Amino acid sequence: MRKRICAGNWKMFKTAAEAVDYVERFAHLAPSVPQSVELVICPPFTALPAISQALRGNDRIKLGAQNMHWDARGPYTGEISAPMLLEFGVQYVILGHSERRLYFGETDAYVRLKAETALQNGLIPIVAVGESLDVRQAGDAKKFVLAQVRAALDGLSNDALAKIVIAYEPIWAIGTGENCDPHDANEIMRAIRGCIPALRDVPVLYGGSVKPDNIALYMAQSDIDGALVGGASLDPDGFAELARQA
Repeated sequence: MRKRICAGNWKMFKTAAEAVDYVERFAHLAPSVPQSVELVICPPFTALPAISQALRGNDRIKLGAQNMHWDARGPYTGEISAPMLLEFGVQYVILGHSERRLYFGETDAYVRLKAETALQNGLIPIVAVGESLDVRQAGDAKKFVLAQVRAALDGLSNDALAKIVIAYEPIWAIGTGENCDPHDANEIMRAIRGCIPALRDVPVLYGGSVKPDNIALYMAQSDIDGALVGGASLDPDGFAELARQA
């Protein structure tokens, strides 16, 4: 059975103090979420040490990061490496988010390097893919997304591929309140799962204006295993309710 995951991507929100307040509240809510749903929080880098300490002894909530470099060390001002993340108990890392691609010039080739590095260091990469509104309106969404998947995972072994997570996030739905129709999302996510045989049993998450009141519609689909949640993960009560609905 494929793992179900609800991962909260806080983006550039919450100071370390605010993050600890959140985690303390969320830790009390997490037991109400069925054990079948893995809970992951991906805060800003500056909050990782404080949250790591706050979650000490808590196995219910996993810690994730929003990005990382493909080298273990080097002259990369402003970057962070896999060993640095591991030091704070990080288990998941988001790679290739559309905002990284759009604002910071990340390419499929960079995502491929990062995915390999994450796997080599025992981190679980959440590889994000998704099309723009122009691509969707041109009828090329599936073709575009599958090309991203293949490029990001090119050359990885079947054993490595079995350890990753894919997040399908149509760019036009992120933070806009516009959701992708659950059936349309499922069609693309089924294609993602089928484009490389080793992806058959990996979790594929939906992201893009997902909320407590619509997550059940996505989870009812055959190839959707959870969600990568942005704004709706910033409130602990709302995120817990979303995870319960998942």
